[in-house]
Amino acid sequence: MTPQADEPQLRLQGTLSIDVLDEESGMAEVELLDAATGQGHSFELPARWLPDAAEGLAYEVTVRADGVAFTPLVGGARILREHNKQTLLEFSDEHEPGEQAGAKG
Repeated sequence: MTPQADEPQLRLQGTLSIDVLDEESGMAEVELLDAATGQGHSFELPARWLPDAAEGLAYEVTVRADGVAFTPLVGGARILREHNKQTLLEFSDEHEPGEQAGAKG
């Protein structure tokens, strides 16, 4: 076996923030900001997977060969909010002149 094979392969997946915590179902609606792509993804997962789960808390998500780790991240929710604000500022549904399909110039 090579020394590398014995070492756990860590990979930062991103920053996860709890948007809504449903006490009744035990599920958390979360948003994940993918570290590799900068894309945001929303989904649900069991709240019991997250240490001290509460709305607005954030976690650093690390993927390893033996599983996924959720580490509380101070200020992580603010990072996600700032990313979302920047995404909205950069968004435009208007086409630049000459970019419209069939535009003649």
